[in-house]
Amino acid sequence: MMTHTPDRRILLLGIASAMGASAFFSINDSAIKFLSGGYALHQIVLIRSLIGLAVIMGIVLSSAAGLRAFRTKRLGLHLVRGGFVVTSNLCFFLGLAAMPIADAVALFFIAPLLITALSVPMLGEKVGPRRWAAVGVGLLGVIVMLRPGMGIFHPAMLLPLFAALCYAMLHMLTRRMGATESAITLTLYVQMTFIGVCIISGLILGHGAFYDGADPSLAFLTRAWHWPAMADWPILVLTGCASAIGALLITHAYRSCEAGLVAPFEYISMPLAILFGMVIFGEWPDAVAWVGIALICGAGLYVVWRETRVKPDVPPLASVPGNLRSSALGGDTEA
Repeated sequence: MMTHTPDRRILLLGIASAMGASAFFSINDSAIKFLSGGYALHQIVLIRSLIGLAVIMGIVLSSAAGLRAFRTKRLGLHLVRGGFVVTSNLCFFLGLAAMPIADAVALFFIAPLLITALSVPMLGEKVGPRRWAAVGVGLLGVIVMLRPGMGIFHPAMLLPLFAALCYAMLHMLTRRMGATESAITLTLYVQMTFIGVCIISGLILGHGAFYDGADPSLAFLTRAWHWPAMADWPILVLTGCASAIGALLITHAYRSCEAGLVAPFEYISMPLAILFGMVIFGEWPDAVAWVGIALICGAGLYVVWRETRVKPDVPPLASVPGNLRSSALGGDTEA
């Protein structure tokens, strides 16, 4: 099969899109953590998604495709992909309410290592001893971050790990669907999935009857809805715009470039999380957290580097019909 090397401009645009998306997602994470003490998560995400949908609709209506962007023959996959996005976001934000933002982001970056490990039983792929060693180092970093035996473990620490798995599955589907679906279409259906799930969650939990104020994550999930204060509306608008633009950028990045190229540039979220945590929330990772951050991020970056070194020139997935390959964030082969 003839290989295909993307145009340099396409690669640079994909890298820039990944970096921009990471910046916008970091802003979104910080804004939602800032609001987590006063609102229910599903209320924030509903407002964010409605604003995001308005931004996307503005882009759709001004584009050549127009309302044709709604058309798809893969509605089922859109719903599955939307489910992964919603689950990943909600789990991550629930964890974020109970832990420092830098710790949550570091645990989230276990994604490429999880997918490398899962690619063997799920996709029958081969992973060499060096990448297995990287998976081991990353898992050691997770153990360090969870701090067993130190008496400070919180169940919310597991939520970013599950969010990471869902996020990786999301990008698997993004690569599979990228041959027929545009970035706008993919993002549009994700926002609509968010709106549907948040409306249902609001009907079930928004009255506040199940409110649990003892645990930050449960409180964020079960708090009653109320009309936002005027001072909070600019932050809510910021979350909507940041999430919509970030979703468009990251979808474009993974549609146009190989995951092994894109993934390392998502790691700028880590220094941004540390910066925002320090400036906005007065959080600074302690020595144990720094060790865990270094192990997880170092192992993840090694897996990505090893992937591009072992397979420096692989064809875009769009040119390989029916071949769902692993690791949306740079595992053994890419999604």
